[in-house]
Amino acid sequence: MPKITCIDDLHALYKQRVPQMFYDYVESGSWTESTFRDNQQAFEKIKLRQRVLVNIAERSLACHMMGQPVSMPVALAPTGLTGMQHADGEILAARAAEKFGVPFCLSTMSICSIEDVAASVSKPFWFQLYMMRDRDYIARLIQRARAAECSALVLTVDLQIMGRRHKDIKNGLSTPPKPTFKNIVNMATKPRWAMGMLRTPRRSFGNVVGHVSGIDNMDSLSAWSANQLDPTLTWDDVKWVKDLWGGPLILKGIMDPEDARLAVASGADALIVSNHGGRQLDGAPASIDALPAVIAAVGKDIDIWMDGGIRSGQDVFKAMALGAKGTLIGRAFLYGLGALGEAGVTECLQIIYNELDLTMAFCGLDDINNVDHRVLWRSGPEVRAK
Repeated sequence: MPKITCIDDLHALYKQRVPQMFYDYVESGSWTESTFRDNQQAFEKIKLRQRVLVNIAERSLACHMMGQPVSMPVALAPTGLTGMQHADGEILAARAAEKFGVPFCLSTMSICSIEDVAASVSKPFWFQLYMMRDRDYIARLIQRARAAECSALVLTVDLQIMGRRHKDIKNGLSTPPKPTFKNIVNMATKPRWAMGMLRTPRRSFGNVVGHVSGIDNMDSLSAWSANQLDPTLTWDDVKWVKDLWGGPLILKGIMDPEDARLAVASGADALIVSNHGGRQLDGAPASIDALPAVIAAVGKDIDIWMDGGIRSGQDVFKAMALGAKGTLIGRAFLYGLGALGEAGVTECLQIIYNELDLTMAFCGLDDINNVDHRVLWRSGPEVRAK
């Protein structure tokens, strides 16, 4: 196995070991994928000020996210089908996050259920909620998250309709996945992945199957899920979720300052600036480019995090410099998971931690909580939150 020194190395190994249909699910966006690409490329335009002759012998990346002490300002983002990237993927990622001291967020469309993950870790995790037409199911899902002692609910607000994702359509990656003959042949060339999937009983959507009346096989799940996205979702539904949940509520998918103000008015406890990894509106700005305007609008009223395009600790540092109080990583930890399982997620977190620590030191700081726009080279109003 080649020496792993950066996230790109994990990505290369991930590409070798995961079936093409699940690789494409992660490594794709909607339509032309311009926003998917720009999410990552936008970070390259942000330049940093290198400082010297500052005592940086003792450094700390410790901070808080949602009132929780964390080892660095990074959480594992909710990602659907994580358990298809590696057998029991959500459990392995949650374990790695807990040991490293960062939050883990479980997706509604996970393979391992809320209960599976709760039984595998000793500390609370976050749960991400997709609002669906079946409000009785959603109410029960929220109750299950509460019973599992999840410490925060992350409501995704940008999936009222589905973006057109060409690779998924061509690969037959529906909900649930329906592998084509070509994909089955490709899976056979991934023996590590295949053996893991054969050993685990978790190969469907654990938060849905067995929890919705009439959903007892893949065909019934497909028919149900095809009609569940809810285009009627409004801010009134956010209030309904908050009242039913009764705990800390985070809204994910905010890209516009006006929506950010409405989110604050809805009673949200934190916001995540995110364009869904470039998988919804193609042509939307990169998340990092949308961040400053959202912070300018409501940054004094609420904690704002960002998600999208982070592939290094330096990307995390740049987001913090632009005013984010924390960040989420999705694809980066999936690379590690698909490549090496739990050890790969840990490797991903360690790489980002080391890069973040070194970047902070080169910019003359010893505490992540002191990072602000002053570390930006030629920082002006167009690249920083006032």
